[in-house]
Amino acid sequence: MTGSALGATRTLDVQQFIDERRFSPYQWFVLILCFLIVATDGFDTAAIGFVAPSLAQEWHATKAALAPVMSAALVGLAIGALAAGPLADRIGRKKVLVGSVLVFGVLSVACAFAGSVTELAVLRLLTGIGLGAAMPNATTLTSEYAPARKRSFLVNTMFCGFTVGASAGGLVAAALIPHYGWRSVFVAGGIMPIVLGFVLIALPESIRFMVLRGWSLERIASVLRRIAPNESFDNVRFVLPEDPAVQRKTGGSVVLSARFRTGTIMLWITYFSGLLVYYMLTSWLPTLIRDTGFTVRQAALVTALFPFGGGVGSIAVGWLMDRFEPHRVIAITYVLTGLFVWMVGQQSGSLVWLAAITFIAGVCMNGAQSSLPTLAAAFYPTSGRATGVAWMLGVGRFGGILGAFSGGLLLQANIGFSTIFALLAVPSLIAAGALMVKRSAAHRAAGANLPPEAA
Repeated sequence: MTGSALGATRTLDVQQFIDERRFSPYQWFVLILCFLIVATDGFDTAAIGFVAPSLAQEWHATKAALAPVMSAALVGLAIGALAAGPLADRIGRKKVLVGSVLVFGVLSVACAFAGSVTELAVLRLLTGIGLGAAMPNATTLTSEYAPARKRSFLVNTMFCGFTVGASAGGLVAAALIPHYGWRSVFVAGGIMPIVLGFVLIALPESIRFMVLRGWSLERIASVLRRIAPNESFDNVRFVLPEDPAVQRKTGGSVVLSARFRTGTIMLWITYFSGLLVYYMLTSWLPTLIRDTGFTVRQAALVTALFPFGGGVGSIAVGWLMDRFEPHRVIAITYVLTGLFVWMVGQQSGSLVWLAAITFIAGVCMNGAQSSLPTLAAAFYPTSGRATGVAWMLGVGRFGGILGAFSGGLLLQANIGFSTIFALLAVPSLIAAGALMVKRSAAHRAAGANLPPEAA
């Protein structure tokens, strides 16, 4: 903040303003709402895996026939994310969030009235488009309200909503399906985001986006007063700590520019590899465990431990990222993921050990995967942040699609329990390697006169 004379206009770097102050109750309000948005994605992701056995029984469908239902939402998530990122960089994060959450909720309820595999697959595709637009913008908004010194911790804490929602999805499905059938899970998963969509009207727009787009000084100051009520914003010109030339570019041109291209591709590879593992497990782990001789209830409870451990992993990795080199922290966590996923395949004879190793694998898997949006948000400038995060999530969803499809094909081919988990360890190691390449790219970008946070 500077000023040359009494009464003269002074400049205020809005990111510096946020960095120098404590995390206010108003910022906690933003974080909690974004947490709930991400939780709806987690609930939906887990619930479809628990619904699958009941679907197969009611509609007499084979495991391979259910693959389109399992992966349709992932296709929608990819489409929604790829479209919503540039849109949010153009019209704002809040508008996209409110619209996408409401669309997702309505279509989720509609899934409860599907009468065939094809009809359900189409509805799941449309549901995924709505939801795919929500998560990247929740991540971007949280990142832009978080101070740099604890940004990774706070964004990862927000992302714990995914693992909490996924655990809730498993527990709710296990409780509802035996008494009310599989359709009740979609009703429960739709009502929550519909209510949340109306609550989101109270959500503020990103301060950094408002400055970037030249919103009125009073509208920007009104939000800053909610963070620091005692501050004065008279005769202030708000600025961003970024290259003005970059600020004038569109989101897509920023993400694919020479400065960011290599890092962008490595982020895509990493997220793709991680989601391949994650969705393979969340979609098919209940079926895999049941096929080894355990009951449906035991399979549901063990599978619920996989996302449940992610909350611990997300917070721990976020805390470490704020203190150590973030790329190395996440890469090491991916290596540990590969190790413990392989170990899950060695525990088919013991329910206790299977549950314990599944929990630890979930801690590592979710800790690594939920940290990538945080890393991406820090890598890109404001003008391309929503696009960068959204495109990483969108491209990565194709890894989830591959995981959901390949699970059905591997089971249909009668490949052994331990072999499947040995194969799943490989993508985790690929993700770790891609991150280290991304680290070099980030340092090169930071050296090209970009803000320090980009590294």
